[in-house]
Parts: sequence; structure tokens; C-alpha cells
Amino acid sequence: MFNLWKWGNLLLAFLVELVALGIFAWWGWDTGSTTLARWLLAVGLPLVTAVVWGLFAAPTATRGTPAVRWVVKVLVFGLTGAALWSLGHPLLAVVFVVVVAANLLIIQTQKLQP
Repeated sequence: MFNLWKWGNLLLAFLVELVALGIFAWWGWDTGSTTLARWLLAVGLPLVTAVVWGLFAAPTATRGTPAVRWVVKVLVFGLTGAALWSLGHPLLAVVFVVVVAANLLIIQTQKLQP
């Protein structure tokens, strides 16, 4: 049963990371004022986020300290919630942040890192 709990929470962690990238793309597309700006933001913002995440927050990250890992996670997920809010979806923003916070808390307290 613990294995199912462990892998379910790790899967949820991966899914919210992907959702965050998608929300950043959506926000970038919605925010851009020209077609070029829309494309640059919709592609560039998730790309930069993925690179920063891979370097500092991923389970296999090679740079930074545990404190830096948490700062990056809080920034990425907090900004994702803010992006959802600014897109006109405050309830989804709150639900997203609460789900992420619960998932991170479970992973941290249960030491579920792979």
C-alpha cells in the first residue's frame, strides 16, 4: 500500500510540474500583444522554467542547495498560481496552489524522493 501511495504522490508531483509549464504557455500567449510576442512568451517562458527547474529543483538537479531547491519550487508554483489568477481563474489558482502544497508536504514528510 505504501508503494501505491509513494508512486501516486510522485506522479502527482510530475503532473503539476507539467501543468505549470502549460499554464505559463497559456499565460504567455494571452499576455503577448503581438503574434511574435505571443509566440516568444508562450514558448520561451515554459522553456526557461523547465531549464531552471532541471538545474535547481528536479530530483536529479546538480546545482544549488536544498534551500535553493525550495525557493525555486515556491517561485515556480506561486507564479503559476498568480498566472492562473491573472487569466481570470482565481478558484483554479487557489486549488492548484493547495494541491501543490499538499503534495510537496506529503513528499517531504514521507521522504518519497526516488
